[in-house]
Amino acid sequence: MGIFGGTIDQTLFIKRVDKDIILVQIYVDDIIFGSTNDVLCKEFEEVMKRKFKMSSLGEMTTFLGLQVHQNIQRILIHQSKYVHDVLAKFSMADSKSIDSPIAERPLLTEDPEGTPVNQTLYPSMIGSLMNLTTSRPGIMFAACQCARYQANPKLSHLTAIKRIFRYLKGAPKLGLWYPRDSNFDLFAFSDNNLVGTDRDRKSTSVGCHFLGDRLTSWQCKKQQTVSLSTAEAEYVAAYACYSQVL
Repeated sequence: MGIFGGTIDQTLFIKRVDKDIILVQIYVDDIIFGSTNDVLCKEFEEVMKRKFKMSSLGEMTTFLGLQVHQNIQRILIHQSKYVHDVLAKFSMADSKSIDSPIAERPLLTEDPEGTPVNQTLYPSMIGSLMNLTTSRPGIMFAACQCARYQANPKLSHLTAIKRIFRYLKGAPKLGLWYPRDSNFDLFAFSDNNLVGTDRDRKSTSVGCHFLGDRLTSWQCKKQQTVSLSTAEAEYVAAYACYSQVL
């Protein structure tokens, strides 16, 4: 069929026919495909049905918990149903909403003198939040900060993670917005949280990348070295961001 595998993502396959392109993404036994030409989509669907026992669900509306809304102008990807389910699961559906996922101060610490909390509940809450970062990059930094204390969570950590749920309560339908009429200029942004924890004094690098108005990737990761100045932490964050650009 003349389909070639992606060089970075081994589950992505590409086929070019003149000026048109078809993309095929495989995840275990689920397949997403789309093209600039409807004929290529129909041909691919027919070939797959002949070769394998499978069914077509039509235009994608859900995938791995993601809700997808498409029209001629844009695509919106969000997890509002999952947000509501998670809030109900952890008895946060009636909580008071808040406009930010984490407080700037005080920083989260190990809190050795703090009151211990349920060591089963806390990791479960972290796992639910990490699933949400698929479409909610705005909570990634806060979720990663809370995730560092799963081994021995204290009441202060539980309070911080509940704040993230309260933020989700106030904005359940936020997601990723991909407009059709946008250029493909590449933009990258980086920042850091200098000495984000008192445990090892390491800063946290964050960054995101856009093609025009379309967010394509984002990351939040603790730096491997201890930065001795704001400038040094910024350079480390910029290096990680630039590596992703390349």
